[in-house]
Amino acid sequence: MTVPPLTAPSPRDDSLLDNPVWHALNGPLSRFTAGHSTADLVHFDREVSIFSAVDRIDEAMWHRIGELVGIKGICGLFRDVVDPPPEGWEEHFRGPCWQMLAGRIPEPSGLDVVRLGPEDQTEMLALAELTEPGPFMLRTPELGRYVGLRRDGRLLAMAGERFRVPGYVEISGVCTHPDARGEGLAAELTLDVAQAIRAGGDEAFLHVLESNENAVRLYQKLGFVIRRKIDVVFAQWHGPDVA
Repeated sequence: MTVPPLTAPSPRDDSLLDNPVWHALNGPLSRFTAGHSTADLVHFDREVSIFSAVDRIDEAMWHRIGELVGIKGICGLFRDVVDPPPEGWEEHFRGPCWQMLAGRIPEPSGLDVVRLGPEDQTEMLALAELTEPGPFMLRTPELGRYVGLRRDGRLLAMAGERFRVPGYVEISGVCTHPDARGEGLAAELTLDVAQAIRAGGDEAFLHVLESNENAVRLYQKLGFVIRRKIDVVFAQWHGPDVA
C-alpha cells in the first residue's frame, strides 16, 4: 500500500480528547444528550450509547454523581484517569485503553465498501453482539458515518464514527464476522473511515483495550500512534453508608 504524505494539520486542541464524552455531549453531539442530564453530569441517550461524563472527577464529584443517579444507579465514565471510586460505590468494570491518533496512514486497497444506513441497523447490531467490539446500541450508527463489507448480501464487517469533538472524530464499532477473519477487512474499513474523516478536515482517533495486543499491533501497522491511556469504568452507587 502507498502511504501518502502526512499533510500539516490545522491547530487542534487535543486536550479535548482527555475527556471525549464530556466535550462531545457539550459540543458536536449535544443532540444526543439524554433529558435527565444536568450541568454536573451529562449522559448519552441510552438508545445511542451507555456513557456519561463529568468535567472533573474527584471524591466530591463521585458523591455528587451518586446523588444524581440514585441508589443502585450505574455510571459509565470514559476519560483520562478515573481513580477508584470512594466508599458507597461498587466498581463493576475497569478497562484501560490506549487512545491512538491517525498518523501516516495508507489509502484503502479498494475493496467494495458500502455505506450503511438506517435500513441496516438491525443487522449491524447483530454483528456487534456477535463480535463485541465495544458498547453498541441500536441507534449508535446515528453518531456518524458507518461503512461495511458484504458478501452475497451478508454483512461481514463494519466500522464507523462515534465520539466527535472539535477537530477530531473517533473510529469505533470495528468488527468482522468470525467467518471472515484474517482477510484484512477490519484494516480496510478502518482506513476508509480514517481517510474520510481526514478528507472532511478532522483527524481520526480510536480506542483499543490495552489487553488487546493484536489490535494494538494492527493499528500501529496501519499508521496509528499511541497518544495516551484512557480509563473506561462502570460503577454502581449503593449509598454513603455502604462500604
